[in-house]
Amino acid sequence: MPKNLEIKIKVTSLKELKNKLKKKRIGLKKILIQKDVYYSVDSGLLKLRIENGEKSLIYYQRDEKSKKRWSNYQVIKFADGDIENFCKNIFSTEINVSKVRELYIYKNTRIHLDKVKGLGSFIELETLVIDDLRNAENHFNEIVEILELDTKSQIRASYRDLLLDKKYDTDKIK
Repeated sequence: MPKNLEIKIKVTSLKELKNKLKKKRIGLKKILIQKDVYYSVDSGLLKLRIENGEKSLIYYQRDEKSKKRWSNYQVIKFADGDIENFCKNIFSTEINVSKVRELYIYKNTRIHLDKVKGLGSFIELETLVIDDLRNAENHFNEIVEILELDTKSQIRASYRDLLLDKKYDTDKIK
């Protein structure tokens, strides 16, 4: 199962981050219009991602309480067929998450600048483990430093969790 290291931080503006990326010549790869449909499962998280018309079923497990947010995940892509209806008939839908994501890539790190409906703006990093954990962690720390991210303000929850948690108030997160 593939593994990555993640961080998510609420931001008031994406402009400053875009300027830092531009300064380091890290260019925009593409804009992704995403809808994630989360389903009830016994463990981990299962979502159907519809991204610019392409569909993938994604299952992942992550310990939100650990010091570092390592995730194990699996992705299955679907070329044709009505997978959304298929999943709806099998699973109970928890919530839909809609977002516009700007994708940047630095080494083995996906940099997401997200505007999430109902939540606001976020930066999310996902550093893929290619050879070993230490190397991935070094690349992760490098981009955190380049972007001058305050790791103490990270959010240890998925967008699903944030939207489901009625007590969550994005304005109170610094």
